[in-house]
Amino acid sequence: MRDTSHYRGLWLVAALKFVKGLALLALGIGALKLMHKDVAEELARWIDLLRVDPNDHYIHKLMEKLSILDDRRLRELSVGTFFYSAVLLAEGVGLALRQRWAEFVTIFTTTLLIPLEVYELARHTTFARVAILLINIAVVAYLALDLRRHPKHTGGAWSGRGNDTDQ
Repeated sequence: MRDTSHYRGLWLVAALKFVKGLALLALGIGALKLMHKDVAEELARWIDLLRVDPNDHYIHKLMEKLSILDDRRLRELSVGTFFYSAVLLAEGVGLALRQRWAEFVTIFTTTLLIPLEVYELARHTTFARVAILLINIAVVAYLALDLRRHPKHTGGAWSGRGNDTDQ
């Protein structure tokens, strides 16, 4: 039988993927709700509602980036976020259910993003970018080591049995 620390690790990665998937789902819905509206006006309303300093440097950068959003770009953004959200939610649910395929998919999709994260980090280093890169490397390493340590995983779809014991 695999130890409970193994399942805690999978649960942690599953929770991370699930939270990211829900956040992207909310972002996609938000993008759709902004269609046919003045994005800058909506952002100003939210800044006022949340009592954020409108003269803040980061708020100005955000407003610059959002000023280019038109309905076509909002639709493209929402489609992309819905797709990636579905992938993350599937990974999260699959990992929570101890499905072997979810470990492989998570390793694959997370590894694909690492070069982009390194590129972004090279352009502008921030604590958040370093943390995201390190977390994603840790997730890939953890799951890859787990697959090597437990090559005869029997708790998932590949075994034909639904128990949690190794042979």
